[in-house]
Amino acid sequence: MPVALASEIWSEIKRYISSVDREEAAETVVNILIDNDIEADEIKSAFKGDADIKRALTEYLVDDNIQEEEEEEEEEEY
Repeated sequence: MPVALASEIWSEIKRYISSVDREEAAETVVNILIDNDIEADEIKSAFKGDADIKRALTEYLVDDNIQEEEEEEEEEEY
């Protein structure tokens, strides 16, 4: 799915998602896009006006970076 289409779908359906659930929904959208080989820069560009997606993407990138650092430390121990 092109990231522009995902952005358009998200902008249409997010108003039906309660603000309490929107953070989790945005995380799900980001994870699906990443799992489908969409680059973080492309997601950021397509969703540039959406704070929920930007926050979810930032959280994903921080978590991913921490995980990579832990994996590198484990490799160094062996």
